[in-house]
Amino acid sequence: MTATGTFGLSTEARNLQWLLGNLVEEVPGVRSVAVVSSDGLMLLSSDPEPPQGAASAEEPGAPRGPRGSSADLATIVSGIGSLTVGAARLMDGGGVKQTMVAMDEGSVFVMSISDGSLLGVHATPDCDMSVVAYHMALFVGRAGHVLTPEVRSELRKSLEGPR
Repeated sequence: MTATGTFGLSTEARNLQWLLGNLVEEVPGVRSVAVVSSDGLMLLSSDPEPPQGAASAEEPGAPRGPRGSSADLATIVSGIGSLTVGAARLMDGGGVKQTMVAMDEGSVFVMSISDGSLLGVHATPDCDMSVVAYHMALFVGRAGHVLTPEVRSELRKSLEGPR
């Protein structure tokens, strides 16, 4: 789980981390998960961030992380969210509840959380899409009321780590 650890986090923030961990561990085919704020910043992630000072993927000889890591996923989820909201406006479709992109080598699912945040999941091509969507809906139902402005701020700070 990406964060500076659970030390010093509120019960609500720790519960959200726990819910995200369960989503990754219990749903077959889930590769990575990210929760992104309405302004596009990652709040929660299933992938650990490299330690500070570790070699980056751009450096020669540095191991490259798998495509679909949570940092990449957060960027993709934010973009998909923005695109689908714009499309819904153009079509007078109302609010966007969920989006799914099926590819040859995997799927990306994006689901709205009540405060404008987004839950994104990168899954394997053979995942059961209905099971992934069901568990995402459970997460959204449990997390939506907990993701207050205070908790979002706390989660952002935990991702920034010590400066």
